[in-house]
Amino acid sequence: MSLALLTGTALTAPLVLSAPAAAAGGATDPFTVTALKVTVRAGDRNCAVDADLYRPLGVDAAHPAPAVVTTNGFGGSKADGSTAATARAFAARGYVALAYSGLGFGKTGCPISLDDPQIDGRAAGQLLDLLAGTRTADDGTRVDYITKDRPGDPRVGMIGGSYGGAIQLATAAVDHRVDALVPLITWNDLSYSLDPNNADRAGGIGGPVPGAYKRQWTNGFFLIGEAQGLLNPGLDPSRLGGAGCLHFVAPACRTKRLLDSGRYPAEQTRTMLQYARSVSPVSYLKSVKAPTLLVQGEADTLFNLNEAAATYRALTAQGTPAKMIWQAWGHSGGMKDPAKGELDLGKGNLDTSYVGQRILAWFDRYLRHRTDTDTGPAFAYYRDWATSGSAYATSPGYPAGGTRRLYLSGDGTLVDDPFEVARGSREYRNLRVPTSHSENSLAGMIGLPDPQPYDTKGTYLDWTSAPVAGGPLDVVGAPKVTLKVVSPQTERVQNSSDAADKLVLFAKLYDVAPDGRKTLVHRLVAPARVPDATRPFTVELPGIVHRYEPGHRLRLVIAASDSAYAGNRGVKRVTVTSAPGDTGVLELPVTQGTVP
Repeated sequence: MSLALLTGTALTAPLVLSAPAAAAGGATDPFTVTALKVTVRAGDRNCAVDADLYRPLGVDAAHPAPAVVTTNGFGGSKADGSTAATARAFAARGYVALAYSGLGFGKTGCPISLDDPQIDGRAAGQLLDLLAGTRTADDGTRVDYITKDRPGDPRVGMIGGSYGGAIQLATAAVDHRVDALVPLITWNDLSYSLDPNNADRAGGIGGPVPGAYKRQWTNGFFLIGEAQGLLNPGLDPSRLGGAGCLHFVAPACRTKRLLDSGRYPAEQTRTMLQYARSVSPVSYLKSVKAPTLLVQGEADTLFNLNEAAATYRALTAQGTPAKMIWQAWGHSGGMKDPAKGELDLGKGNLDTSYVGQRILAWFDRYLRHRTDTDTGPAFAYYRDWATSGSAYATSPGYPAGGTRRLYLSGDGTLVDDPFEVARGSREYRNLRVPTSHSENSLAGMIGLPDPQPYDTKGTYLDWTSAPVAGGPLDVVGAPKVTLKVVSPQTERVQNSSDAADKLVLFAKLYDVAPDGRKTLVHRLVAPARVPDATRPFTVELPGIVHRYEPGHRLRLVIAASDSAYAGNRGVKRVTVTSAPGDTGVLELPVTQGTVP
């Protein structure tokens, strides 16, 4: 048995034990499988990439076929359940498939470099040379049966998720021979993913100062990376990293050390942000021209829906063909057992799932050049409340609906008229330990139960709406809240050279049932490190797809801490004041229903 990541597509997805892929196609498989080693130049070193080439029966130089490349999620390899299953699924449909272990994983050499386009992307480009027939594998194998658009240019698509999703964008940015991409549940800006700041975000980039360190997720994947020597004995010496890490490149190692320190001195922080963004699509999407079908998970606290939305906006704004699907499962739920009818990469149910059918159509259009293929609407999203027909609703664009506003009243209610706001002030303060809980990020990885979300009295403020009436209220997209706070302890250190002195808070949106039961949708929260606590600021919450049934209430909470994140340095008192016509505003993206 080998330790692999479910779907083979997660930076830190739930860990499962799965049987390795077969070394060759079975007697009844319509393809053969050949194991290959391909030595590539990756950054400052050479390393051997471990790959499996799936060749459909009947495909040869006289009868070529397009290729699909797939690789693993963080901690996986070419042999994990879903990476191999994805390759098999496409080979069974007549595509040549290349499944490989990403740099630093499985039996592939080189340290982990976080899908850096100049390292991982350039290495993947050398695998395209193999598919083009312009280079051979280490044993002399030459591939001469891939459809080509011109000499040296194989017709090739890529698919995979999370770590296996970002590599697609990184490759397409540095090698325009890639013809189609399907990145699932991946990131837009790694600095936002691991140290999110949802305050005053601009475009696809996080806020102007660092955020709240997502320590549980980050520590989880870091330990998985450092454990590669135990999981894969006898590693190539090229795997050794730097700056004190065993298996990560030196800049990644230094970034982790800075996050662990709890300090954000200006120069070191600037270097950290520059590095994290340099290995993220946010910095190189302008070079991505390949048609891209983005698939993101609604149940995902690691890479939330806002990441895919930022990538989608950037691609479409520059004219790159792109569409977006919000599916049910992500890193935080449903990966081991997807909802009925949902895509399950481990089973390869492309034909029978909505997302799978969309993927097949995407590759039909851009790899087989079937120009009459309908690739579907610009935006589709999964509705967990749908009981008949398709679970997916569609829209000709994103956002899908309109915006409705509620106002934060001084009596703790949400009202729909700014002049109905009650005058009043309320206060909370943080303690030196976390007093609110959204999730144990690693619980899903190891199959442990997770306590229900909670907030401790005196360490949060909340505002609750009237009950929804006249039909359900459907929220699809990223809510926003604009606030102004008073925090004397923060104001005294406002000009500190260490951004860690700035105020941190956590915004979240609950569904409160008529009996008082609260639901924090997919346990999503919006950490915010406020750039300037003397000015109003806007916090963008993670995107959701959620129906508030009649009789249910919306509850906005601003909490002082969260157990999954690093929080405030020192105790900070926070006061929020409301007055008629002058108060905080909650903006809701609504596709159906009336805001109470």
